[in-house]
Amino acid sequence: MLLAGAASAGDDAPAGKRAGPPKVASVVVDDVEFAAIPWGKARGLGQNGGYLAARDPETGKEIWTLKVYDVPYDPALEGDVQDVFITALAKSASGHELVVTDERGRRYVVDPKTRTARPQ
Repeated sequence: MLLAGAASAGDDAPAGKRAGPPKVASVVVDDVEFAAIPWGKARGLGQNGGYLAARDPETGKEIWTLKVYDVPYDPALEGDVQDVFITALAKSASGHELVVTDERGRRYVVDPKTRTARPQ
């Protein structure tokens, strides 16, 4: 655990008491690049972790975002210790879906065509 003000891993990580998530490699599925969004609160998404950005692989321009899972927060606890980050992205066996793994080892399957996610 890092002390307040210490550097954290991840893109644009806010200062805090908890180390941020490791950088997660993006994955291309059916001509769309998918990347984890670790710091969703900074983007007004309401939670850190659990979001994906779909981008044009040639330009890097974001096309859409998707909440893969909810991160419930208990107001009686510090927020940063409750964040649940995405730790891995991989193509599914079919090659047409994305498998997302979070810090708790839970896995989700994202269907880019319907822009939906379901537990695996």
